[in-house]
Amino acid sequence: MTVDIEARRLRAGRHARAAVAVLFFTNGALFANLLPRYPQIKEDLAISNGAYGLAVAAFPAGAITAGLAAGVLIRRVGSAQVAVVGTLLTGAGTVAAGLAPSVALFAAALFLGGAMDALTDVAQNAHGLRVQRLYGRSILNSFHAIWSIGAVTGGLMAAGAMSLGLSRGVHLALSAIVLAVAAVAAWRFCLPGPDSEPEETGPEQRNTERESGASHVGYVLAALVLIATAGTLVEDAGNSWAALYLTDALHTSAALAAWGFIALVGAQFIGRIIGDRLVDRFGRRAVARTGGLITAVGMGLALAVPTLPGTVLGFALAGFGVATLVPTAMHEADALPGLKPGSGLTIVSWLMRLGFLLSPPVVGHVADATSLRTGLLVIPFAGLLVLLFAKVLQDRRG
Repeated sequence: MTVDIEARRLRAGRHARAAVAVLFFTNGALFANLLPRYPQIKEDLAISNGAYGLAVAAFPAGAITAGLAAGVLIRRVGSAQVAVVGTLLTGAGTVAAGLAPSVALFAAALFLGGAMDALTDVAQNAHGLRVQRLYGRSILNSFHAIWSIGAVTGGLMAAGAMSLGLSRGVHLALSAIVLAVAAVAAWRFCLPGPDSEPEETGPEQRNTERESGASHVGYVLAALVLIATAGTLVEDAGNSWAALYLTDALHTSAALAAWGFIALVGAQFIGRIIGDRLVDRFGRRAVARTGGLITAVGMGLALAVPTLPGTVLGFALAGFGVATLVPTAMHEADALPGLKPGSGLTIVSWLMRLGFLLSPPVVGHVADATSLRTGLLVIPFAGLLVLLFAKVLQDRRG
């Protein structure tokens, strides 16, 4: 009888892991289908770099507005339900943004997409942590690696659609429908029961016995937010500016310019797929510091000597360098003592989106005043930020 129960539990865990992986994949692919279309949208709407930066900042603004509601919705409805419904509405937002006839409607659609993406992000990570506790070992980086696969797939879908001459409306509607169907299909395989009762087994259960000298919880939480924000600053550079930089500064075609974003998220995927093993061997602190150094040096050299191969490589090194930052910050925040279950995760997920909110208008105005090349110095700056605050991370896996 005990063997049968254990077998059913493990089978349910495998099914739930696959389901969460699908949710991460669809979340990565949805918005990535829209990003390579940004240069065309900017040209069609005839807006400056500054106005464009403010418009795309509507996405993180929506995320910040809705982010704190995620915890309440998850406790009332369940993380799986919030993740799936959020996926459907995120898809609707991307389609509306692609078809928007004005800057105001473009920004409004991005605001909706960002709000729903924030709910989906917290919910899928909350469910992923449930599955991780069921497994009794670290698997959260692998979910974020699947997100990167989804982002690469979305970028490739967009590049293929542009090469085939598909209109934005047809392309974005088809991608949203396909990914929505996948998310709904994954729903039935998620873990049942309330999220307030986690399956805590093995070494990955909530650690409430931190070292007394690890510094004040508030300071640690703030440092974790900054580390995660550094990751989002680099991600946003790939999301919002990589295609524009390659198109405007290096004069590439729209289809070829998509490879700046693809290189960043592709290398990020590689970093995440090996991230758990690196953390197990060297510790989260050493991995984060090394990643920060790679980001600062790699993209710094690419901006200092701008060439097409060097720039694509620079975006790739930046993506690889920040690969484990967000999963690491979420894991450590979720284990902080003195906080309600899920509170640390929600706070980090919410505040790290300040990077997405502040980066586009700042980079845009710097680009208008000087050049986009100067504005993208935010990427090596993010690497230096990680080097400064990585000391709060665990030196070895607990």
